[in-house]
Amino acid sequence: MTIRNPVEWGADFLSGVAHGIGAAGHDIYRDEDRYATAQPTIRRIALSDLGEALRRGFRDFAACRSDVVFLCLIYPVIGLVLGRAAMSGDLLPMVFPLASGFALIGPLAGVGLYEMSRRREQGLPVDWRKAFGVLRSPSIAGIVLLGALLVLVFFAWQFAALGIYDATLGPAAPESLSTFLEDVFNTSAGLTMTAVGILVGFLFALLVLTISVVSFPMMVDRHVRVDVAVLTSIRAVAANPVPMAAWGAMVAGLLLLGTIPLFAGLIVVLPVLGHATWHLYRRVVAR
Repeated sequence: MTIRNPVEWGADFLSGVAHGIGAAGHDIYRDEDRYATAQPTIRRIALSDLGEALRRGFRDFAACRSDVVFLCLIYPVIGLVLGRAAMSGDLLPMVFPLASGFALIGPLAGVGLYEMSRRREQGLPVDWRKAFGVLRSPSIAGIVLLGALLVLVFFAWQFAALGIYDATLGPAAPESLSTFLEDVFNTSAGLTMTAVGILVGFLFALLVLTISVVSFPMMVDRHVRVDVAVLTSIRAVAANPVPMAAWGAMVAGLLLLGTIPLFAGLIVVLPVLGHATWHLYRRVVAR
């Protein structure tokens, strides 16, 4: 038996994901002639393009500030509810997995923001009602399908995080927050849990970044099948590994800052990142 390296395994896994999504997409899209199936051209970008995407995203946020804050207020509220539930008892070890898990479903949460940026780019009227126009997108079936996959990834990460805790500090629930923090930072089991959790969480985040960084904006923008959008996203990451890795790090860092204080910063961070993702897509994927 041959043991393959992680790069080969990862490539095969992503190909399998894309194939599975494509098979499901064929079941949804009966009239395939109506959908674009050709793979678009991928541009190579530089690190400076990431800064430009963020600047444009902030401009979109500033131009539609009240509307976007309204749309995104629900996400910090959800974060507070989950965080409070986790802090109240047996779910204490799941605080970090729950908080970090928002990044895994962020691309789906941003579809309304992509629509707002698309409309503003085209000089069309923009308000909160227009954001829900994405529900009438001809690619809505693909958006729902890929969104469901991200939700499954989110729950898979929660189960993985719980398994890591059970294998290190668990399975018993911590007696208190102070005891839990003491165990995390001052015991070998706690340090092992942290290291393994960060590694596994990184792999989940890498998967989501690879299959969704341009796929959701592409389906908002074009009449395209979900398998085409996902394969385009994979190709975009493969063609721009350093900028895409930097983008993932920037997103993670900004989301971390957005959790301070008490997730309130996400009211600004989420919409800015959502709009910036649209502009990143427009710089990476050629018309």
